[in-house]
Amino acid sequence: MIVKSAAFITSAVKPDQYPEALCPEVAFAGRSNVGKSSLINTLVNRKHLVKTSSTPGRTQLINFFSVNESLFLVDLPGYGYAKVPAAVKSKWGPMIETYLKGRDSLAAVVLIMDIRRHPGIEEQNFIDWLNLYRRTPILVLTKADKLSKIKRQKQARAISAALGVDESALIQFSTKTRLGKQAVWSAVERAAFGENHEHDR
Repeated sequence: MIVKSAAFITSAVKPDQYPEALCPEVAFAGRSNVGKSSLINTLVNRKHLVKTSSTPGRTQLINFFSVNESLFLVDLPGYGYAKVPAAVKSKWGPMIETYLKGRDSLAAVVLIMDIRRHPGIEEQNFIDWLNLYRRTPILVLTKADKLSKIKRQKQARAISAALGVDESALIQFSTKTRLGKQAVWSAVERAAFGENHEHDR
């Protein structure tokens, strides 16, 4: 994907606040501290399109961004962060589930995990959600530059076993080295535009 334009569109908490579904969209989900904002910014070649917070868990809205006026990237609230009040946490589940269940233009969901962590019940539940609503998962392991190649392979094997997915389904990614950037874009484009679509290349 050659990114010619990237812009924030709107924030929403419920369906009547979502932008009109004029193009396919791909959502991004993950724990609050996995580098979700950095991943999206890296994909679109912008440093500050998605604001990164020094306090994980601050994103409590569904944020919509337009790329090339032909694709929406959707930043979902981070989950699993201990310092977020329970009342806020209890709202996230229904808000995200409503979006996942009902958004017809949603082509895929990128589930982001820190390669150094073992996936928890939240990640397994999230994949179950995606399967339930027949959403295409794109599984990305961030912070790959923090580990040696051998340790990355070992972690990828352990994570694939824990999630019950093939190791080849996991994309290793690093904001710092740009490892995996093209692989993520390829998966996003396949989901959004079809297997043989060469979009804005």
